[in-house]
Amino acid sequence: MLGGSFWIALFRNSISVVLMLSFFLMLDRPRLPLKKAVWCYGAFGVALIGAYSLWYALWTVSFVKFAALSSLLVIGLFCTLMSSDAIYLSLYKMALAFYLFSVGTFVGVDVARWWFDGNLWVDIGVRLVCLVVILIFTWTKFRRQFLNGVDFLIEEMDMFSAVTLFVSVMTGAVMAYWPNLQGFSIFNMVRAFMILFLVGVLQYAILHLYIHLGYEHYYQAEKELLEINEQLLHRQMELMRESEMEVARIRHDARHHTLLIKEYVQKGEFEELMAYLDQYGEDVESRRVQDVCKNRAVNSILTVYAKKAESQNIETVMDVRLSEGLAIRDVDWIAILANMFENAIHGCVASGEKKRHIQIFIAQKGNKVIIQCSNTSKPVVFDKGLPQSERGGGLGVFSIIKAVSLYNGETDFSMEEGQFVTRILLNIPARVPAGTVDRKL
Repeated sequence: MLGGSFWIALFRNSISVVLMLSFFLMLDRPRLPLKKAVWCYGAFGVALIGAYSLWYALWTVSFVKFAALSSLLVIGLFCTLMSSDAIYLSLYKMALAFYLFSVGTFVGVDVARWWFDGNLWVDIGVRLVCLVVILIFTWTKFRRQFLNGVDFLIEEMDMFSAVTLFVSVMTGAVMAYWPNLQGFSIFNMVRAFMILFLVGVLQYAILHLYIHLGYEHYYQAEKELLEINEQLLHRQMELMRESEMEVARIRHDARHHTLLIKEYVQKGEFEELMAYLDQYGEDVESRRVQDVCKNRAVNSILTVYAKKAESQNIETVMDVRLSEGLAIRDVDWIAILANMFENAIHGCVASGEKKRHIQIFIAQKGNKVIIQCSNTSKPVVFDKGLPQSERGGGLGVFSIIKAVSLYNGETDFSMEEGQFVTRILLNIPARVPAGTVDRKL
């Protein structure tokens, strides 16, 4: 701190507060609408600048020692309350904001002291340049990358990793801002910049590590989805071959039916002929495959997996009330229904029960689709509300959750009276969500 009047302190505090609040807001998804959030940030910033400037004017010594560290606590609490993101993600963003604030402060102070004999206006000018460069870079480059990867950060980060990062930043800050080591010397300057450099490298490495892990899990889920789609197509081809064989059988039997009908007609045995035709009609009707629902994608998926369940001696009961033309991509139906049905079949097989069944209910109510699946199952272990597979991975559940999130939906997994129950709620959009190109079954 190079000292100065109340107005100089007000100017410096304004730069610091604007930097931290603006940086956090650029990377945040506020709890309030954006316009209201900006007004709240502005009002808080003005109040904070005034309070810290009065602190400087009345108790300069304590301000120099504790202002920087206390700002992290005060601004961090406010930003965390304003954010809709998880608390550990807010801690990470606050750590980044405080790091950039520290870099600007040390660069401004040390440049002024090293080359310009502690000129106050050089300090302020350097801080302003740092502020402009950081905010422009954040808005034009870093913001898009961060927001595109923020879901991966939420999925991969947990409280322990965030607290570990935050403690490392705090340790570096305490060492850099240690009150007894703020005197100007080459040692102190090098020490502070080395600490800030190491903290910056740590934060950068952690950011890319979590985003990389998120992308890896995303691609694993996409790979699993493609494999499920391939299995579905193979099963449909098997059904087509079965249909061809059935058509060939019908053609073969048709000749015998024709000869028998001619025999009845030639003999004038019309009552026997009518009885035979009624019997033949009942036989044809019993052989006809009933559609599960009018929605072709859903009907195709459920039919294929119902056949698979039947081959495992699993009773399947389905009540599906969906219309055609819903604004839900076929690929998302596969991610949700194929994974759900596949998990249900695995659950039935693993249960070891003789009588195993799967019950599926799907209905459309207004702009919502309700899906419920219950199946015979042995006890399941849950972690954070998600079922854990003994085979490891659990990417099927991950794929379901990712697909449901595209429609602002909800998922729930539970055990109820020996049954594993999956409940899914989808909000039907006015148009198909953007993302990947729709792939038809």
